[in-house]
Amino acid sequence: MSISRYLPILDWGRRYDRQALTADGLAAAIVTIMLIPQSLAYAMLAGLPPVVGLYASILPLIAYAIFGTSRTLAVGPVAVVSLLTASAVGAVAAPGSADYIAAALALAFLSGLMLLAMGIFRLGFVANLLSHPVISGFITAAGLIIATSQLQHILGVRAGGHDMVELVRSLLSALPQVNVPTLIIGVATTAFLFWSRTHLRPALVRLGLAPGAAALLARTGPVAAVAVSIIAVVTLDLTAVGVSVVGEVPQGLPPFTMPVVDPGLWLALLPAAFMISVIGFVESVSVAQTLAAKRRQSITPDQELIGLGAANLAAAFSGGYPVTGGFARSVVNYDAGAQTPAAGAFTAIGIALASLFLTPLLHFLPHAVLAATIIVAVLSLVDLGALGRTWRYSRHDFAALLGTIAVTLGAGVEAGILTGIAISVLLLLWRTSRPHVAVLGQVPGTAHFRNIRRHDVVCAPEVLSLRIDESLYFGNARAIESVVQEAVASHAQVRHVVLNCAAVNGIDASALESLELIMHRLSDQQIALHLSEVKGPVMDRLARTEFLSHLTGQVFLSHHEALAALAPEATRTADAARRPPIDAARPFPEH
Repeated sequence: MSISRYLPILDWGRRYDRQALTADGLAAAIVTIMLIPQSLAYAMLAGLPPVVGLYASILPLIAYAIFGTSRTLAVGPVAVVSLLTASAVGAVAAPGSADYIAAALALAFLSGLMLLAMGIFRLGFVANLLSHPVISGFITAAGLIIATSQLQHILGVRAGGHDMVELVRSLLSALPQVNVPTLIIGVATTAFLFWSRTHLRPALVRLGLAPGAAALLARTGPVAAVAVSIIAVVTLDLTAVGVSVVGEVPQGLPPFTMPVVDPGLWLALLPAAFMISVIGFVESVSVAQTLAAKRRQSITPDQELIGLGAANLAAAFSGGYPVTGGFARSVVNYDAGAQTPAAGAFTAIGIALASLFLTPLLHFLPHAVLAATIIVAVLSLVDLGALGRTWRYSRHDFAALLGTIAVTLGAGVEAGILTGIAISVLLLLWRTSRPHVAVLGQVPGTAHFRNIRRHDVVCAPEVLSLRIDESLYFGNARAIESVVQEAVASHAQVRHVVLNCAAVNGIDASALESLELIMHRLSDQQIALHLSEVKGPVMDRLARTEFLSHLTGQVFLSHHEALAALAPEATRTADAARRPPIDAARPFPEH
């Protein structure tokens, strides 16, 4: 296997030219400007010193540029992973302590190892445990929790909690201590950032700026808010009236850090590391695939696991915390014209220069401004409208969505995502344990067979055609036995039962025993059991058993062939006769 399979940089790097360099450099400049305030804010959300956000935006980006396959994905701290980090690390160490930072490094290290292992062993399918309703519900609830948790900085009070109930109760009790200057800064910044998202670009166009340049400049709204707020704090001496600021931010490049080797700590962080790995991968690969499709490019999900794993390991060894691909910055990277992952490496250089030379300027940056940046970013992820859309489409998915939101808000992020997964799996088992079975009849004048409850079809009284719309496994094997038995009991003239297996993708050992039992029961009633339209892989497995040699009927290539052999007269006249369907008032769902 080519080494470029694991080092995509060897592939795109060979074709790198001056045009790509120019495009990547411009995109990196735009993303760097956007990423500086975001990185500081998300580190604060994770309960870490703001500079840790900058550290997590340097070496991880370079690592992903080497190992990642997406041309435009921008890796770094993101809101949901920052919240998960705060929840996991806060359970094992006190916020602000050296142990807290050490635990965050260990979490990044464990997450990196998990992602790397999943990529090497091609386990990306694990992410499929998180259905879209679960992810949507979790992100919506997490966004509401994040936004609520940042209100303490907007109000200038101390409050906290791991779920919405605790946060609201804490905020309400702290209302008498609201700091008015902080509140003014927070509300004004939040209002400006919301306004700049939708109105700044049209305003710049009206001032004569080109639409493309206006769109890119509008993305720098958070930077303008940071600059104005710092000037206001310094000139008006707002720290004297209680406005909380970031304070001294260490100047320099990220330090080399070694994750602490503590089996007890690792064991405590393992569930959170797995959750961060899976959620981060799902979010990252969704963004990467969407942006790649717009340029008719492709990504390799298993290699993306390796790229994200390398990025998290880089974060662990450079004073950072868990990272993943971010939606907002990736879209900005794409819109700015990034052509290769080198844009991420150039962004890392820009962040490194900011760490070297700009951190002293951040001393008087109000926490309220960082909180406003977080609130505006995460509220764009909240999608309460999904409740109505999902309810109209699928009650089962609605249950998973609502359950995830409710438990996340009421019991915290970890309980919420686990509940969502549990509900999805239980509903899947429930649905598949009650498989839909349709009685089939021939559509007159065609070789097609359809549900007698939905179509005007022709049926042969001596042949009962049943289509099983589910793979057969231990969870539904007994249900199939009951369905066939009830169907035969309702039709005294039946001499042949044909199971249409077009929708059956697999038959496990338990289901095979049930089929044998069905065959013997039918045989006792002088009824033959036949199969039709069995898929190749299923047929291969059946051929390795004695079932086919004992089968009382035949295996037909098509259902039309089965009816032509078992009820030739009915088949010949199907295009002219429209007989009433066999006992339509039977206990089968109308699918």
